[in-house]
Amino acid sequence: MMDTVIEGLEALGTTAPHSLMPSVLAATGLADGYVRVPGPSGDLFVAFSPDGVSWIAPAGNGAEFEAAFRHHVGRDIVPVATFPPKWQRSLDRALQTGRLGSLPVDLRSVSPFQAEVLRAITAIPPGEVRPYAWVARQVGRPGAVRAVGTAMAKNPVPVVVPCHRVIRSDGTVGNYAYGPEMKRALLTAEGLDVTEMEAEAVAGHRLTGSDTTHIYCYPSCHHARRVTDKHRVWFHDAAQASAAGYRPCKRCLPLEAAA
Repeated sequence: MMDTVIEGLEALGTTAPHSLMPSVLAATGLADGYVRVPGPSGDLFVAFSPDGVSWIAPAGNGAEFEAAFRHHVGRDIVPVATFPPKWQRSLDRALQTGRLGSLPVDLRSVSPFQAEVLRAITAIPPGEVRPYAWVARQVGRPGAVRAVGTAMAKNPVPVVVPCHRVIRSDGTVGNYAYGPEMKRALLTAEGLDVTEMEAEAVAGHRLTGSDTTHIYCYPSCHHARRVTDKHRVWFHDAAQASAAGYRPCKRCLPLEAAA
């Protein structure tokens, strides 16, 4: 009888699964957790803290991702089996639609100004682009274009906070933390013809208007895409558009070109 009891007790002493400790660390906030998920242009590593998504990078070598996170964020990080269920639907929707929506993001790793810049670019719709100067004006710092660029480079949560939608003032794609090819791939996945956009920019076509409404926009603006070739007019800058009697679009706010 006693032998049976002892055997039963010993059976209870099974080794805990390897995933248990990382899950506990992430759940208690002692470390950020991260998972691998499909993204719009390839798999992503998505890290999270109790405050929200804290770091995103193209999925590759896990050890390198963890080292980069520790260096830039200054916290520990562990791989876990699942993303927090309470945010799963918001994450899926953000990656599928290109809109942050209700997905919480943890921006404690950047300065208050950089966080303000990152929040501003979430207003850029999927498939559309804006120049750095536009972002600078949105945060009330029209002369801080270089600082805006720095904030873009330090974006801890790209893709869901879409710094890939911010381009150079000359209309070309420009740099990206994970390379211009990933930037192009993300924009293409959102329906933007990047090759055509850059070709028009090289031709000096930075803004476009409709000769029926006399409103001018950024070429990627939803309203601009509805204008037929018959009624499309191109402008090099806002001064030229204004001189022709056109007014800026209230949706894409193409005002910085006049600076």
